[in-house]
Amino acid sequence: MKKGIFIIALLFSAQIFAQAIYEDERYVPETDPLVLKNLDEWQGKKFGLLMHWGTYSQWGIVESWSICPEDYGWCERKKGSNPSNYNDYIKDYEGLRKTFNPVKFDPAKWAKAAKYAGMKYMVFTTKHHDGFNMYDTKYSDYKITSKDVPFHTNPKADVLKEIFNSFRGEGISTGAYFSKPDWHNENYWDPYFPPFDRNVNYDPSLYPEKWQKYVDFTHNQILEILTNYGKVDVLWLDGGWVRKRDQVNIKENYDEKFTENESKNGFIKHRVVDQDPKMDELVVKARQKQPGLIVVDRAVHGKNQNYLTPEGRVPAKTLPYPWESCIPAGGGWSYSPGAEYMTGRQGIHMLIDIVAKGGNLLLNIAPSPEGEWDKGAYDLLQAYGDWMKVNSTAIYNTKPIEPYKEENICFTQNKVGNVFAFYLAKDGEDKIPAAVTVKSISPKKGTKITMLGSKTSLKWTKEGNGFKVIIPESLRNNLPAKEAWTLKIEAINR
Repeated sequence: MKKGIFIIALLFSAQIFAQAIYEDERYVPETDPLVLKNLDEWQGKKFGLLMHWGTYSQWGIVESWSICPEDYGWCERKKGSNPSNYNDYIKDYEGLRKTFNPVKFDPAKWAKAAKYAGMKYMVFTTKHHDGFNMYDTKYSDYKITSKDVPFHTNPKADVLKEIFNSFRGEGISTGAYFSKPDWHNENYWDPYFPPFDRNVNYDPSLYPEKWQKYVDFTHNQILEILTNYGKVDVLWLDGGWVRKRDQVNIKENYDEKFTENESKNGFIKHRVVDQDPKMDELVVKARQKQPGLIVVDRAVHGKNQNYLTPEGRVPAKTLPYPWESCIPAGGGWSYSPGAEYMTGRQGIHMLIDIVAKGGNLLLNIAPSPEGEWDKGAYDLLQAYGDWMKVNSTAIYNTKPIEPYKEENICFTQNKVGNVFAFYLAKDGEDKIPAAVTVKSISPKKGTKITMLGSKTSLKWTKEGNGFKVIIPESLRNNLPAKEAWTLKIEAINR
């Protein structure tokens, strides 16, 4: 994942950069009945946790990308003894393992906070692009349990095991983030060649045996996770450029590059390389270990992308396939000192907006080098939990209903036909208005309308194709939740 400046206002804009890329993306439906069942259950969970954590947290920098020799903002090098020299920087970066000692690591505390917030699933970075393994792999010494990592003597040194066990203990399902590129592995970035960009630094067609070694290494690591760490619900694969390509696709991609400003003079910041990780084979083997496993081969069109993952943004409308928006709660994807977190209002409104469009929210929280979450993260999860205690029935196991959103009112519908209208507090509002008008939903005659958290039956009248509901002063002065209020409409006209 690339570091981006988190601007909350952009997440609700209808004109977000690259929006069409996702909304027009082709989707290949899954056919495995057990995967389909699990995917349906996953769509009903609506709210999950993502965590980016590695040695890079000590520098408070973007995860992995600073060791990538590409001239983008997220690759900028500022830390280390000599950041202006690439080789010196790599040496210092990889030396971070020698000081990584997160002795305050307490995954049980994280899991309890996530459960209170209403999160139903989580995804943890087992390995990012830099190749540092946050679990006890037998296929690499570049790992948190290696003898040159101070934390290796800690009883909780295998952090993946501890995290998965803690979250499962709270009834939260587990997902493994895994990076297909590994910039530390000699069969991806061969030491004989300098790294050119994010891609493999040799031609796999000229060195097929070397590439096959890398494919075997990748498969072995993924299967190791799926064998040794209990039930895994989602395999979340990052690094979509590691993919099989044909000549047409390569040409199309280069044609696109040469229409972009970065390539006007012939300089290309990163190449397009056919580097087939043999995902079809891997997925078959993975589901032999974990039947019904949901696989997300991110940004790679095909049957191994069971749901899509708009990154760092919320789509402008409902999408015709399973999806989740992965969004940082504060700062970037990885830990950054002094990160500013969303307010409870921003976070709650975002969740409602995503769910109304049929998606899930995967909220990223980045642990510190000591193994802690910032207070801002806990405050945000507390606000989510306080709101979800009252309103969760309008979130979980719901589906979109047109028009999805009307000004500051969003809609969902449950399986028995109840419709929920979320009134999102406007700037300066701390209570719902005395009368709320909905123009696009028509309740059935005599139907009951209530506010979640209250048993009071609300008076309403038909207005045009919609209705107006009256909120009594006694309820307005004693609202059951903050930031957004949910009206439950028992039945509507269709």
